Amino acid sequence: MSTFKIHPIENLSGVDIDPLLEESKEEGFHFLERLKLDYIQGTNTFNKPGECLYGVFNEKEELIAIGGLNINPITNDKTIGRVRRFYVSREYRKKGIGSLVLKEIITAAKIYFKILVLYTDTTQAGAFYLKFGFISENKYPNSTHFLKL
Repeated sequence: MSTFKIHPIENLSGVDIDPLLEESKEEGFHFLERLKLDYIQGTNTFNKPGECLYGVFNEKEELIAIGGLNINPITNDKTIGRVRRFYVSREYRKKGIGSLVLKEIITAAKIYFKILVLYTDTTQAGAFYLKFGFISENKYPNSTHFLKL
């Protein structure tokens, strides 16, 4: 049985994100590229009040999943959090890793935000979020799902 560790990523520059980034690109997702670029440029380092970035690491200390929480940058409403840059390695899907990350994000969000929003364009991800009580509705700008906290 594999052992997984989840913890906040305080400094993304100290984490080898490239294998996960390359895998996500192969699947047609480019948001981990944006995560890395934004972090390097300092435009999003998940360091404002209520913001956080979580990583899940396997027994070899390899990053196998990532997910973040920002103040919603679309509206800049400090009562609305946004799930950002959420990705789980193909090899580790359907093993509870995504649930582990999302539960941490929701727990952290409850401290600072009243609403949690996200955008996804895949049916599989949409179904995943519905299991956690998210409502599939574009009630908030540039969002497909929301959760009242």
